[in-house]
Amino acid sequence: MFSGFMIDAWTVASIVAVLAGLVGFFTVLRGAAFAAHAIPNGAFAGAAAASLLGLSTLLGLGVFAALTALAIAILSRRGRPDVATALALVMMLALGALFLSFGDEYASQVDSLLFGEVLGVSPNTVLPTAALAVLCAAALAVVRRPLMFSSVLAEAAQARGVSAFAMELCFLGVLALASAVAVPVVGTLLIFSLMIGAPAAARSLTASPAVALALSVALALVTVWGAIAASYASDYPVGFYVGTMSAATYAVARMWARWKGPRMAPRRMAG
Repeated sequence: MFSGFMIDAWTVASIVAVLAGLVGFFTVLRGAAFAAHAIPNGAFAGAAAASLLGLSTLLGLGVFAALTALAIAILSRRGRPDVATALALVMMLALGALFLSFGDEYASQVDSLLFGEVLGVSPNTVLPTAALAVLCAAALAVVRRPLMFSSVLAEAAQARGVSAFAMELCFLGVLALASAVAVPVVGTLLIFSLMIGAPAAARSLTASPAVALALSVALALVTVWGAIAASYASDYPVGFYVGTMSAATYAVARMWARWKGPRMAPRRMAG
């Protein structure tokens, strides 16, 4: 389990999990789960276009993820964010379907982009993934304070001069970069699970932003590690375990929060 190609799988999956935990925390905080689903699908369309043209898949992922994020940000300025996100998603899925219709020789690559190939990553994938993840984390660190402010107290942040559109654009840009990093490893469908399941569970377990952020990363790591170990032992897909573990983690966190809430209320009143 810890020899040969598995070392690369553990390393790359851990990098993606940390990134998903960090970006996912702000995704849940801002109520942007739909965008976290739409942007990786936009990246998938870009990968299909790049494969068709014989270009780098990573280039296609990055360009189309950025275009999807930009479309969501612009359309949301004068309309409902959910409608804008849905329109961007539909547009990118339509383009992806068009690109795939031009040939069927990309079937195996399409499958890996949808569901990931954690156990099949090459050694050449580790360094680019780590570099892009560091870049994404650094960008998130730069905008962390105003992004947190605008996410929790949007009106107060605008009154203090924090541009809501600028923060939305920065956030969606980070989300697009994270998608480009994660899609080749865990696929478009699984990065959504990682970005939502663990961060949502973390927010249910604590009200402290700093603790929730750290817990989000920890839960994402545990989910990925458990999924890889279970897949290696059982030969079932990693995606199955990532999805079910993410959902189970959130369900347990919600049950814990409901059980703990009434027990803590008398203590707060007594204090």
